[in-house]
Amino acid sequence: MPKYVMWGSYCEDVLEKRAPYRQAHLDGISAQKAAGLVITLGPTQDVTKVFGIYEAPDEQTVREAVEGDPYWKNGIWTEYEVKEWIQAF
Repeated sequence: MPKYVMWGSYCEDVLEKRAPYRQAHLDGISAQKAAGLVITLGPTQDVTKVFGIYEAPDEQTVREAVEGDPYWKNGIWTEYEVKEWIQAF
């Protein structure tokens, strides 16, 4: 199955603004991981970017997962990009 890389950006003051949505976000990502959709997902150390690797049948499935996340729906993630990834190693 194809793999996809997702890069996104966080809003300003993310640590404060994400608080009301954090548990729903984590629960959703946990469910996606259990289903085999998310391989890994997390912020950069400076909490300005989010990086994820997904395994999905197509790019649209990844976009639906991202856009269904409480962080996207509530403006915590402000933009994102998805690219199909070729895992060489």
